[in-house]
Amino acid sequence: MRLLFVILLTMLICSRHAVSQTVQPIEKWMEYIEELAGNLEEDDERIETLFTDLSFLAEHPFNLNTANVEMFKRLPFLSDLQIEEIIEYRQRHGNMLTVYELKNILSLDWPTIELILPFVYAGETESQTRSITPGYMLRYGSNELLIRYSRTLQKKQGYQSQPDSILLQYPNRQYLGEPFYHSIRYAYTYDERIQAGLVAEKDAGEPFWKRTHKGYDYYSAHVFLRYMGALKSLAIGDYKASFGQGLVMSHDFTPSRNAIISQVERRNNGFRRHYSTNEVDFFRGVASTIQLKNFELSLFYSYRRLDATADSTYISTFKTDGIHRLVSDRAKRQNVPTHTYGGNIRYATPQIVIGLTAIGYQFGDLIVKPNPAPYNLFYFRGNRNSNISVDYQYKSRQFKFFGETAMSANKAFATMNALQWTPASYVSALMLYRSYARDYHSFYGNAFSQGSTVQNEQGLYLGLQLTPIARWKISGYADFFRFPWLKYGIDAPSSGMEYMAQAEYSQLDKISIYLRYRYRQKESNRTIENRPEVELLPDRQHRIRFQFLYKPSVVFAARTAFDWSVFDEEMRTAAGLQTLPNKANEVSRGWMISQSIGWKPSTLPLQADLYVSWFNTDDYSSRIYSYEKNLLYAFSSPSFYDKGTRLSAVIRLNLTKKLYISTKIGWTHYFERETIGSGLETIEGKNKTDLDLMIHWKF
Repeated sequence: MRLLFVILLTMLICSRHAVSQTVQPIEKWMEYIEELAGNLEEDDERIETLFTDLSFLAEHPFNLNTANVEMFKRLPFLSDLQIEEIIEYRQRHGNMLTVYELKNILSLDWPTIELILPFVYAGETESQTRSITPGYMLRYGSNELLIRYSRTLQKKQGYQSQPDSILLQYPNRQYLGEPFYHSIRYAYTYDERIQAGLVAEKDAGEPFWKRTHKGYDYYSAHVFLRYMGALKSLAIGDYKASFGQGLVMSHDFTPSRNAIISQVERRNNGFRRHYSTNEVDFFRGVASTIQLKNFELSLFYSYRRLDATADSTYISTFKTDGIHRLVSDRAKRQNVPTHTYGGNIRYATPQIVIGLTAIGYQFGDLIVKPNPAPYNLFYFRGNRNSNISVDYQYKSRQFKFFGETAMSANKAFATMNALQWTPASYVSALMLYRSYARDYHSFYGNAFSQGSTVQNEQGLYLGLQLTPIARWKISGYADFFRFPWLKYGIDAPSSGMEYMAQAEYSQLDKISIYLRYRYRQKESNRTIENRPEVELLPDRQHRIRFQFLYKPSVVFAARTAFDWSVFDEEMRTAAGLQTLPNKANEVSRGWMISQSIGWKPSTLPLQADLYVSWFNTDDYSSRIYSYEKNLLYAFSSPSFYDKGTRLSAVIRLNLTKKLYISTKIGWTHYFERETIGSGLETIEGKNKTDLDLMIHWKF
């Protein structure tokens, strides 16, 4: 790792060229990420990684006239048909003179064009590829440096002073570090072929310059090479890997149930650099892909020390939040050596793709042995495991079939298969079936599911997306699922369902309106009155969101939204399990109204984004998620409950074309609470104020 830091520091000192990108008042792709965050509460770390990847692409857009299929596939909003028609249009009509020529492509509606505009531009094509020489790298390479600082202004319980006698007996009553967050990111890029970077970060509460620790808590560095003859990719340092549909291995965010039905398919195959502050989902070592015509061979090796609760022999649980601010956290820090190795062979044509993936991993001399409980009876136990899978795809103009079938070392299987039908550019339907055995083990698996692991689940997903008339888009899905074995907190096999319907209207780039309804039902433990047994009864959740976006010009944009949430917990009596007569169900309701304003004057070197909301919920069950703009690469999706108001402002000041400073201040006020948060995060009072600062320099 030291050698990587020396290489990166040399690039930082020597390079001096950058490309700037215009920032829109309100960028619709951020709303797409926010929708994922509200729907996938358990996958925040991977969504943060997706947000980082798209933020980098927005800062470094690619040329519509030179981009290949693989580059377009980095944008999750584009379907295969849309990518094909973009390339066909380019071949038929020549280079695009403006990005708004995308309107001429039949399969691209305006909402989709709005999503991709920040990531593309229409430019001239280079007559030939530049050579990789020190002179060219100095002249044409681009550099980016970001420094971020954040903190909550009110003092939390974890930072209160405690007597030494108390800390000696209860060391976990106080955070070890300072109450601020701080990170540094540096990236160097030379067209699409060379990427290098480093990341250093400390979370709030982690020690930065204390007796217990000096320096950042997390470091990451990488050098990534691509498209050099037969060498498709070479990663040294920290990198991500994804193959197939994620049954064996994927560091991407979980394919989700949202308004874009093509999103359920994983399209990132191979290796990518790791450039986020996600401290969990990456490999550290070396990886490479060699391409010969239609064949690709990928091999990799990784060695990392993982966080876990472990002694000298056994691992009981892995720690995956990346936070080390208590004595107990630091006792779990990097104490499990993990070796991971494997590869993939892939054959791909425009119509047929087939791949074979194999992976093995072991945890040093330690043995994974979770504390025995009925729900974890089929969890992995042992020192090492392996997985092997076959993924496949067949595609025609109207049909697309794709999937993956995998097996773990204990000969348990998992399979996921989907059929997508696109009879015309304005309609698309998808059916997906998944079956993951209760004893299938995949430490790095991350596939389409309702659970957090690729295990103990069966389900059928049906999705539909259509554009019945100009400017209108209608989409929806239904997901039916069951868990054949127990889950944590659920003492019997259970089942559930989830529905979503959305209607969206767009009037060119001026007005966008949508109405979305989402329903989710899952079973959970319930103690029946006068009965000792635990019963499984359904929890029902209804969410409605209405949003109106108005952009009269490129300078100003306003967004008004209304969110409504209902959580219905069914209750029954013991006699015949009849519904309670006086209080049929425990119902929690909540709503939020919010207003966002984006302003970017063309004559002033600044941009402002303002947000205000008023929320009112009965309790945590009916919580509402906040959708507000944040700083570059800074992802958060806070939820609010009880009664209160939220205000935030993001100000960006361009000091030069290549240097800007941005700040965000957020203030939350609760009307009826005397404390905010719980445990060591408790704040005394009704107010919480957060401050974020960022310096961004391109050179």
